[in-house]
Amino acid sequence: MDVLPLLLLVAGSTAVAGAARRTPVPAPLLLVSAGLLVSYVPGVPHYTLDPEIVLPMVLPPLLYTAAMDSSYLDLRAQVRSVALLSVGYTLFATLAVGWAVHLVVPDLPLTAALVLGAVVAPPDAVAATAVARRVGLPSRITTILQGESLVNDATAITAYRVAVAAAVGESAGPLHAGAEFLVASLGGVAVGLVLMVPLHWLRTHLREPLLQNTLSLLIPFAAYALAEYAHASGVLAVVVVALYLGHHSWQVDFATRLQEDAVWKMVAFVLESAVFALIGLQLPLVVGGLGEYHAGQVLWYALAVFLLVVATRFVWTYPAVHLPRLLSRRVRAREPDPTWKGPFVVAWAGMRGVVSLAVAFSIPHAVHEGGSFPYRNLILFLTFTTVIGTLVVQGLTLPALIRLLRLPGRDPRAETLLEAQAQNAASEAAEHRLDALLTDPRNALPEPLADRLRAVLERRRNAVWERLGTVNPETGESVDDTYRRLARTVIASEREVFVALRDQRHIDDEMLRDLLRRLDLEEAAAYREDE
Repeated sequence: MDVLPLLLLVAGSTAVAGAARRTPVPAPLLLVSAGLLVSYVPGVPHYTLDPEIVLPMVLPPLLYTAAMDSSYLDLRAQVRSVALLSVGYTLFATLAVGWAVHLVVPDLPLTAALVLGAVVAPPDAVAATAVARRVGLPSRITTILQGESLVNDATAITAYRVAVAAAVGESAGPLHAGAEFLVASLGGVAVGLVLMVPLHWLRTHLREPLLQNTLSLLIPFAAYALAEYAHASGVLAVVVVALYLGHHSWQVDFATRLQEDAVWKMVAFVLESAVFALIGLQLPLVVGGLGEYHAGQVLWYALAVFLLVVATRFVWTYPAVHLPRLLSRRVRAREPDPTWKGPFVVAWAGMRGVVSLAVAFSIPHAVHEGGSFPYRNLILFLTFTTVIGTLVVQGLTLPALIRLLRLPGRDPRAETLLEAQAQNAASEAAEHRLDALLTDPRNALPEPLADRLRAVLERRRNAVWERLGTVNPETGESVDDTYRRLARTVIASEREVFVALRDQRHIDDEMLRDLLRRLDLEEAAAYREDE
């Protein structure tokens, strides 16, 4: 096996993603553009987006880290909106786009058109949420987009399997399709429910952080594989497990959390960078299969499918927002009357991604009668152009749209005030607990050490309040910013001394690593990098 192409893909995509952080262009868009440009450069390896790798090996860890970072409570509060988009819209887009394409493309069978509809139905919210965080989209909309992206892949993959079964000649009537959808959905949720408690028990009872993080890396693949083996939805199994583990992550050892956070951030960064670059690199492959079509003909089909995909999302989103309010007095009483702006952003944020392409590449080459799958190459091309079109057109315009609509974003000062109040309550409880502990003879400490514990609590309590305070006119820093900068500077001075002592052979490398680890933990406690 030649590993050089894989290394080039990972190195190149991560370099582009890193450079994107210094530009106003979201990383997914820059990665796709780079892939498109590089795909025809002489000497560049030909990359094929293999669904046998992407679906079981790339999709589970991306879903897992997204679900772990999501809020179970926020998703539960928006469960109706998330369900209407992730299930309702995905099925509606499958049927609506499929039927319309069947009418637009001459001789395209309805079953094959429904395959295309299922393939392009699920939005990939990675790019949308990246833009949302950068421009300060309201947290409710961000939660809805994240929740949709966690579940809609399961809906689309199940709908795709039903459509393919019909296209290749298997029996797949409405009752069979509905039964398969229920079995896959409920089965995936059931597998996740069965796995989540034992996995959490293991995470809390393993005492070695390396073992705990090894388990963490295996969890998404195991949940996905077990669910798929049971003919259930691996996507839903991973999401259920990850939401439960993320909600209870505070019960895991602190060292595990520190390692796990760093490991999964790196994994997600590498995988997201590689898959968006892979999207652009598929251009020669999908274009090469269109020999029997005229350029103008396929471009018209591509434009038609793109417009259909965008239009169906608007057609679904506004009724999904307003109909529940018209039909339910309880909804009207509990939820504020939405403006037209929020649904517009949700509808425009329906960018497609790597799952659509991976599923399209898994379309079989032949039907049961022995002939070729109808219009397979055209379906691949239309999926590719839809993914590229939504990423480029919607992705590039989404930041400007959000700024133009002037949606009320997150209020950093209000959030800091809430954080300060929470920290104050926690510090008061910790101080009372510390005083009670110090009265026990078994916890006797010299007064300087007891004062040090109290000082740590006081420092933690004041740090958040200081962020609300005045700014240094010389540096533009808050008091807390200055504290963190100075703390990092003095810790760096200690680090240099430790290294010099090691170089002079006064201490060995093992002692140096222990000393540096202590400093690293102190620096992490003293400084929180804003993301």
